[in-house]
Order: sequence, then C-alpha cells, then structure tokens
Amino acid sequence: MNPKPRIFSFIHSGIHSFIHLLILSLTFACISPKAQKMSDLDLYLSYLTGDFDNIAQVETQRKVGKQTHPYAKHVTRVITQRVSGIPADFKGVFVLEESYYKYPNQDTIVKPYIFKFEVNAQRQIVLHSMAIPERIDKKTFRNDNATWRLAFAELKESPSFKPAAYTKTERGFYIKAPNDLPGGVKFTLEETIGNGFLEVMELAEKDGKRLTPYDTPLQYVRMK
Repeated sequence: MNPKPRIFSFIHSGIHSFIHLLILSLTFACISPKAQKMSDLDLYLSYLTGDFDNIAQVETQRKVGKQTHPYAKHVTRVITQRVSGIPADFKGVFVLEESYYKYPNQDTIVKPYIFKFEVNAQRQIVLHSMAIPERIDKKTFRNDNATWRLAFAELKESPSFKPAAYTKTERGFYIKAPNDLPGGVKFTLEETIGNGFLEVMELAEKDGKRLTPYDTPLQYVRMK
C-alpha cells in the first residue's frame, strides 16, 4: 500500500485548516472593533455630526402656500482636535455647529455655536453651550476654514444657557432645556436627535407670548 496519498491528504487537510483559521482570525480582527458596543456619547455624536437641512419640510409648506418655518441648515463637526491646552483628564468633546436660517425675502442669518458634551455620573450626555471668544470672526468661523484654532483656557460657558442632560429614547436622544434670558425672555430648547434626523424647537417667549414665529419643530434630515 502506497502511504504517499495519505501523507499528501494529511498535508492538504492541514494546509486547508490553517488557511481557514487564518481567514477567520483576519475576519474577526476586521469586524471586532465595529462589533464592540458603541458608547452613548459616540452614538450621539454619530447622529449629531454631518450636514442637515429641512428642505423637505419647507417644500411641503410651499406646496400648500404657507411657509411657516425658515429654510435651515446645520453643518456640525467635532473640533476637539483644534483646541489646544486640553487637560489630560478632560473626557469631553467640543463641537462646532454652523447654523443657517433663511426666511422668504430676507437675508440668510448665520449663527455659529460651540458646544461641549460630557458624560455625567448618571451616564447621561450633558450639553454645555460655550461662548465664542471675542477675537474670533464669526463670519469666517466655519468647519471648512482651517485657519482658526482655539485654546481650552478661553472657552467659557455661555452665561445664558444652563447645562442640560439628554434622555436616551427609542428614537435617539431627547432634551428639553428651559433658560431665562435677559429682558424677561424665556428660551426653551427642545430637540430629538436620531439616526439621520434632527427635530429642533427653539421657543422664545416673553410675558406669556410666543416670539418664535413658528410653534412646531424644524425637521432636519441628513444631507451627508
């Protein structure tokens, strides 16, 4: 009986098993980082960052002859890497949100915002609104402008916005943050952020009267 076929069969089987194990190990190495459970903060930021607008909402209103909401767009990116002097124990994230609002027959209103997000002891994501340093030109304070940098020491909390925590829901993350502004104005931010959408209501009231020209949220959809 010739032993060579058995030897070749054994060698072939061993090589096949080795290749199979190698493929499996490479596959798990590739997918394991993605398979790990994403933290709530990372999930929230994946929802928040990107380009969004409410053109679908506006076009629906135009079709019925009554546009109540402005055309609005958000361009939001993480900017922590552009902040110098961050303490080693800082675990938060800084975000620049460019907000653009265009009412019919009016110029576009441009409002950049710096937000800081942290996770508190209750594992809730907390929103902080930061004052933009006076030296910064708000007209050029955009995510696609590579010339500006910020220092951690100059980023101060906005005195007109109290930090508020998000609640995780089936749709995403929800927040309702009431604030008292100068001049007797009450401002309430209410928003829901989920996969591919933002619903934002910025309600300003004075003496019990609504100053915001609409009473339902802006409905943003991810553009990219």
